[in-house]
Amino acid sequence: MSLPVIRHAGLVPASTVRLARCLESDGLRLRHVGHPHKAGVTVMVLGLLAAVATPALAQQTPLADTQLSDPAQEAQAKALMETIRCVECQGQAIADSNADIAANMRSLIRERIKAGESPEQVRAWLVQRYGDYISYDPPLGSATWPLWAAPFVLLAIGIAIARSTARTPDTPCSAS
Repeated sequence: MSLPVIRHAGLVPASTVRLARCLESDGLRLRHVGHPHKAGVTVMVLGLLAAVATPALAQQTPLADTQLSDPAQEAQAKALMETIRCVECQGQAIADSNADIAANMRSLIRERIKAGESPEQVRAWLVQRYGDYISYDPPLGSATWPLWAAPFVLLAIGIAIARSTARTPDTPCSAS
């Protein structure tokens, strides 16, 4: 009596070997079809191609760390970069950040200033794209008023606490 055959091609992982043992115990036979070395070579060639292609596919930021040829434009770009917050680092200006998005933003700023835009126009474009949060000096508006009001509110609370503790007289303990 001939056992039924299940055919497969390619590499044989350990899980397939375990499956073959289970199938054989049930009266089925697992038989390899094809050349196992071809699948291994294919995987290796694809891996090498991916490793070689990865740097070529990486996003380039040509002006991220390259100064502009015009010193006046570079000064404008640097001054603007000092006032723009990195959206990834959150507490650091894009001029000081090593994050990829900060490099992209530095490149965009230099490209736009090189194209003739003023720093105010570039700032307006960045705020439109990323929101008021990226500016270290956000404008007073409906979304940012708590940022502007918080220091004054906290100061008023501190003064109120200081006054209430200053007014409370020290009461001596009464001896009974």
